[in-house]
Amino acid sequence: MLQNDIEDTSGLPGGETAAAATHSGVQVESRLQNILRIAKESGASDVHITVAVPPVMRVNNQLVPIPGEAKLLPADTRNLLFPTIDEDHRRTLTESGEVDFSFGIPSIGRFRVNVYRQRGSYAAAIRIMSTSIPEPESLGLPASVIDLYRKQSGLVLVTGPTGSGKSTTLASIIQKINENRSCHILTLEDPIEYLYRHDKSLVDQREIGLDSRSFAAALRAALREDPDVILVGEMRDLETISTAITAAETGHLVFSTLHTIGAASTINRIVDVFPEGQKEQIRTQLSMVMESVISQRLISRADGEGRTACFEVMHCTPAIRALIRDDKTYQIPSIIQTNRRLGMITMDDALLEAYRNHLISPQDAIEYATDPVSMQTRMRSSY
Repeated sequence: MLQNDIEDTSGLPGGETAAAATHSGVQVESRLQNILRIAKESGASDVHITVAVPPVMRVNNQLVPIPGEAKLLPADTRNLLFPTIDEDHRRTLTESGEVDFSFGIPSIGRFRVNVYRQRGSYAAAIRIMSTSIPEPESLGLPASVIDLYRKQSGLVLVTGPTGSGKSTTLASIIQKINENRSCHILTLEDPIEYLYRHDKSLVDQREIGLDSRSFAAALRAALREDPDVILVGEMRDLETISTAITAAETGHLVFSTLHTIGAASTINRIVDVFPEGQKEQIRTQLSMVMESVISQRLISRADGEGRTACFEVMHCTPAIRALIRDDKTYQIPSIIQTNRRLGMITMDDALLEAYRNHLISPQDAIEYATDPVSMQTRMRSSY
């Protein structure tokens, strides 16, 4: 195993080997450390720092003030945030008005940060990340999704709105590959979220803005870096999408994310990025390289104890490949619905199952449904 042959420089819980290297020399002010410690111990997912209110944490999807904290002045937010920002990221913040980065605090955890200007002052949204990569089973991932770690090539997309757990889902699958296959895994992230130790695989992690100037540039370079598996944090533009498709065509297993909901809308979003004259070619390419689309939602549990994930799963069968090629993606949901035996499931079926198992409320099942009217009818017939 590679972890026995390569020096382990862990400095944080869970093998956090890269935090100091990623943001060398930055400091986390003691008040911010305390805020983040309280939020972590409270089970919060995010912390918000902004003027005129105390620091706020999101617990079970509700915004709650951090106990013992006073309203923040503009000087407070600057003093809290600026010590965590290195010189390169400060330059980005000055030029663009916002910046993304991550850092770790020993004995507390790892955090993904977006600092931005608002009304002449500074604010931040801080995502609290796990110090260890969760097992895919613990996330409730369907067995057919977990089995994607066995794939040798193709394109796998995990989609959903911001905060739906896409990064965590991908990290759990990447770690499954790391633990079970001899591969070179290359991750391209903005910023780096989860940190991997070399196991059976060799894992290299590149942070956009620090290690490469853009996703597109890093992905082009990746094709010369002998990867077996490539994780692209987000497919943001035409060039990145096009290069990701090329990487999948040339025998790599490519994982990425999109802010879409549902397999059909994901395919359509990709195709719509391209000029009209290229769309037919892109549909053909996608029909050949696409392996799976997993769309997910994080929904408050009915018992109030945190949130639960619901997944739509599409695996590319010959019938689905034909629909993608022929621009008939509107028929994809019915193919998914009739192929449960292959591990596929629509979002509405997943929501209905979660409701029947008393995991989510009837109100949430209806709110998140693709077809709320049909969902109400199906719920009434459940009992």
